[in-house]
Amino acid sequence: MTEPRRQGKRIRVLIAEDQALIREALATLLAQQNGDFEVLKGAADGEQAIEYARRYRPDVVLMDLQMPRLDGIRATQRILREFPTTSIVVLTTFEADDLIFDAVSAGAKAYLLKDARIEEIAATIRAVTNGQAALSASVAARILDEFKRLRPRRASASQAVGESLTERENEILQFIMEGKSNSEIAKQLHLAEGTVKNYVSTILRKCEVRNRTELAIKTIAQ
Repeated sequence: MTEPRRQGKRIRVLIAEDQALIREALATLLAQQNGDFEVLKGAADGEQAIEYARRYRPDVVLMDLQMPRLDGIRATQRILREFPTTSIVVLTTFEADDLIFDAVSAGAKAYLLKDARIEEIAATIRAVTNGQAALSASVAARILDEFKRLRPRRASASQAVGESLTERENEILQFIMEGKSNSEIAKQLHLAEGTVKNYVSTILRKCEVRNRTELAIKTIAQ
């Protein structure tokens, strides 16, 4: 999992958006957010996003999905193949389920719509930079609902995922599947929240996933 951002270090953000007006507006608004962000040169399509990722090594790419030459899904895959520690935040007008699933499967850590407030976009960028998945509750719920619809959950659904986990880790896995936060799990199990956080990190590592949403998808898809 990505290490927390060092205090005082600005987050380097690359905006990949084919509409110049939106790209420039986002750059201006992010630059006004408490000085947290260094906005890099914007990319007008997926190929340029890859080129600029190589040139500027951003911490976060704010990625549109529908772009000329190369779409955001394929650009995400190629950027993460070369720079796996880069965080991809999808920002799009499209909320079709297949696009959400494709973006998450490609490795995006967040999926936002373009009607999101700049404060939400900024908070999401900060969250993913600190190693957190930041899918909105509605998007995460749609992912889980769809997988449950396609493959109804059985009592043994998480068995394969949990084979390498200890009894306590499997217990925490079940709470994660229920959508509980670290603090809620800590209260339920009478553990320190930091202890739960360490357990969650271990579970993600053992299951070879990057975040809780991927873990839920992998578990349900067994």
